Amino acid sequence: MAKKQAFGEEAQALKDAQRKMAKVIIATKNERGKYAYKEVMMDQDNVKEYIQNNK
Repeated sequence: MAKKQAFGEEAQALKDAQRKMAKVIIATKNERGKYAYKEVMMDQDNVKEYIQNNK
């Protein structure tokens, strides 16, 4: 099956509409010395804010 391709402004609009996602993994150490990992999928634009809030 052939995929319909878009060119020019239409293609750029479709590309811009796609959400850019990032997987963020935060490691925390508990009292016993073991590490726990928390994984979150989020928009690429919000990654820096999320990391700063969860340090």
